[in-house]
Amino acid sequence: MSQIPKRYKRFREDYPDVANAYESMGDAVHKAGPLDEKTRALIKLAVSTGARLEGAVHSHTRKAIKAGATKEEMHQVALLALPTIGLPSMMAALCWIDDVVEEK
Repeated sequence: MSQIPKRYKRFREDYPDVANAYESMGDAVHKAGPLDEKTRALIKLAVSTGARLEGAVHSHTRKAIKAGATKEEMHQVALLALPTIGLPSMMAALCWIDDVVEEK
């Protein structure tokens, strides 16, 4: 399930101090408030959807599944983006979510 992209693995190898700092910052922001893991994962999925970042949508879909999110919940995240980012971007997000859901 945990598929770390090859490029990120290489980044960690080439720049371990930067990667550690980045991961520490990520841990800190996750601990900075009261939201539970599943809610945070769905928010990160929404942010990635709005930014049209295919790789991030894939990554955050995997994290959302790990946190207990359902396909229907993740699809609603994409659907909620429709009025803001438009039909083509929302459709892309649905496809990217399904790329991961259908890996199983």
